[in-house]
Amino acid sequence: MITENDMINKLRALQDVLSEKINIQNLINEIPKQLIVLEEAYNRTRKVFIEKNQEYEKIKAAEEEARKLLKEAETSIERVERNISESNTQREYEALEKERQTADEKEQTYRKEVQQKEKNLFDLFEEIEQLKSLINQQETELAEKKAGIETELSSRKKQLDSLVKKEKKITDDLDSEVVFKFERIIRNKGGDGIVAIKGNVCLGCHMILPSQFSNNVRVGKEFVFCPYCSRILFYEETTEEEELFFNDDDAGILSDLDEMDDEDYDEEKEEGESDSIDFDVDV
Repeated sequence: MITENDMINKLRALQDVLSEKINIQNLINEIPKQLIVLEEAYNRTRKVFIEKNQEYEKIKAAEEEARKLLKEAETSIERVERNISESNTQREYEALEKERQTADEKEQTYRKEVQQKEKNLFDLFEEIEQLKSLINQQETELAEKKAGIETELSSRKKQLDSLVKKEKKITDDLDSEVVFKFERIIRNKGGDGIVAIKGNVCLGCHMILPSQFSNNVRVGKEFVFCPYCSRILFYEETTEEEELFFNDDDAGILSDLDEMDDEDYDEEKEEGESDSIDFDVDV
């Protein structure tokens, strides 16, 4: 038969294994998220790169159109100037001069547009080249990170397999329901699944418990779960002063739990969490 002390020690050992296992599982779940952050940054860079290239092609087409119009304006000026030199009358000269002024204005407008488009293209080209460099860098980082993650995941999974074997060895002679509840408690309570009750106080949630409830824990014939935090409780001896300090008067209305019949208590406790389970298991 497993004694109370043996069972407490077994649960403490299981608690250490489960806490480490849960921690490893959390790490395994978090590791891929590091890659997601890099992939999101890479995808954002790629998106900007594509947009800049599209903008570059659009401006380049506009620049080519402006050059075409500039060429036409220059040709028009040359034609008008030839006609002016060959004009015979004042009226003809004035008309050609006016036409040349119009052509000059167009030529200046298109030339400025071409220069502006050239500047825009130059600036965009610089941005695109920087983005290319950044993409190459991010691709290298992604490849290295993927390799590192695969190595780390492999190592963590080996650790997890080892812990699962330790857990199985410890839990072979334990009730599966107790193990299930115990692991759930550890997950929810940050690693503490079994705590002492001292001076009528649960040291897990620091709630004052009724004396009869504490006596049930002291007897130690079955698993007793704290009705407040659901942790498994075991009794820890206290000094006389501590026992006097935590009495039924301090517990107040909580001491009424001592007077509740079984049916009323079942209605008040959390389903599955405050049940008592006999731990007299053959080994």
